Amino acid sequence: MQKTGGHYTYDDWVHWEGRWELIDGIPIAMSPMPQPKHQRVAANLIVETEIALRKSNCRKCKVYQPLDYKISPDIILVPDVLVVCGEISKRYLDFTPALVAEVLSPSTALRDRNTKYELYEQQGVRYYLIADPDKNTLEIYRLINGRYEQQPDHDTVSFDFEDDCSIDVNFTEIRS
Repeated sequence: MQKTGGHYTYDDWVHWEGRWELIDGIPIAMSPMPQPKHQRVAANLIVETEIALRKSNCRKCKVYQPLDYKISPDIILVPDVLVVCGEISKRYLDFTPALVAEVLSPSTALRDRNTKYELYEQQGVRYYLIADPDKNTLEIYRLINGRYEQQPDHDTVSFDFEDDCSIDVNFTEIRS
């Protein structure tokens, strides 16, 4: 980084080495790499969501591993798992995903539960999932009238992404 303080934007961020998020112009290092349990939960989320998408008639929605999500010039997030309905034409996602999942780690839990929760809610992300590998829990929030409401905990959960795109995801493996 060339600046020593102040407010950073995407134009600065794109030149940095390593893995970073940018929230309100403040850089946040995303290292070291997540612990194996964290990565396993994220992998299971991806696999189970991909299986559900393949079983459905939904062809415009795809599941992604960590992907740069540019909300504004000074907010770039890197969610653990995303479902995106539509084509991504840039090096980053610049429109609202249908679903975001964050896997908690000790260094990210507070930010995932507060700052990111609020940002995803403001951006209109329809579903926000918070997985806690240490407690083997999965919280599912659905955007209803502009606010997140926690959904009941079931082994299989239905998600409606668009008019003709709904899936049922089995989360049994994610909690084990």
